Amino acid sequence: MTEELREIGLKVGHRRVGRLMRQNGISVIRTRKHKVTTESDHKFNIASNLLDRNFTAAAPNQKWAGDVSHVRTREGWFYLAIILDLQSRRVIG
Repeated sequence: MTEELREIGLKVGHRRVGRLMRQNGISVIRTRKHKVTTESDHKFNIASNLLDRNFTAAAPNQKWAGDVSHVRTREGWFYLAIILDLQSRRVIG
């Protein structure tokens, strides 16, 4: 905002612009560009989709699913990996 006001010829400082914005209820909305983190153009093997979104099982130990998550703690990031039996919905590993 300060740079744009200076470009049109007004002599203002960033503190004054900030104070006037606060007084008038104007706030900055910062947006981030989407950063692509997946590399789709590779020569590695791609695992086939065996479940095809069918997450029901008739008996235990027929279908398993896994997930990895992370939790922020005081000591740093804690990574949690689980294996879930899809019939009983219990964590087995």
